[in-house]
Amino acid sequence: MRILLDECVTKRLKSALEGLEVLTVAEMKWNGVKNGKLLALCEENSFDILLTIDKNIVNQQNIEKFNISIVVFNSSSSKLEELEVFIPAFKANLNHFEKRIAYVIDKQDIQKKI
Repeated sequence: MRILLDECVTKRLKSALEGLEVLTVAEMKWNGVKNGKLLALCEENSFDILLTIDKNIVNQQNIEKFNISIVVFNSSSSKLEELEVFIPAFKANLNHFEKRIAYVIDKQDIQKKI
């Protein structure tokens, strides 16, 4: 399972995802790439999940076009301490995320967005 951390997510989150193949936008040298192109690059480079805090991506992109899952942490901050609370729900559902669907993880639950 390959996971890409979006540019808006702190790269320090990688440590909380130990044991998973996690890369950052910066590591892929995709800084500044707009969401539509980023999703296409994810698909071309065999990423399974784009992990972001960008809530707008759900409404701005036709997610069904891309063979990737989008997971949005419903956080107002990219601080590691804020994002770590979402990790248990993310990991618990990791094998249930379907491609071409976006998921929003709140602190209490997960919502599926098409």
